[in-house]
Amino acid sequence: MEIRALGGQGLKVGAEGLGLMGMSAHYGATDETESLATIDRALELGVTLLDTAEGYGPFLNEQLLGKALAGRREAAVIATKTGVEFTDEGAFRGHNATPEYIRRSADRSLRHLGTDHIDLYYLHRIDPNVPVEESVGALAELVAAGKVRHIGLCEAAPATIARAHAVHPLAAVQTEYSLFERGIEHDGVLDTL
Repeated sequence: MEIRALGGQGLKVGAEGLGLMGMSAHYGATDETESLATIDRALELGVTLLDTAEGYGPFLNEQLLGKALAGRREAAVIATKTGVEFTDEGAFRGHNATPEYIRRSADRSLRHLGTDHIDLYYLHRIDPNVPVEESVGALAELVAAGKVRHIGLCEAAPATIARAHAVHPLAAVQTEYSLFERGIEHDGVLDTL
């Protein structure tokens, strides 16, 4: 598998990643045995970036990934997300990218993943009620504390990306880009990146 750098701070991943959302949520019935086998096979093939979020399940997807990586944490680059609030019982609360919630959700994700650090921690959605500088500041504090290695944004506009990157270097921006969705070619996101 070809290895590629994400951002300029040393994060390296296989050229292909595996999104785990459908293994726990949103696409119908799930099968833990098949999901674990899929993760195993991806790792065998050199896929290192495994993408999850606390909201997938909620929490079930992170717990699945933690189970899959038990005893071999170093085999993968874990990407997970914060900024969409859930109670500890899994009740959806809406957008919340306050520093307090980001810190609380990071600790919960670390427990669910069974690890002491998150390789790439994304702000899942931009919270219109919290300046992105405050949210990214909290993510930067997690980097300084060693709980997170790199940070990123999901579904962000060019000006938001620039403002966030001015606070702390972003390793990645996750957004839909496919044969069917080419909007970032025209809205300035690619040029900003």
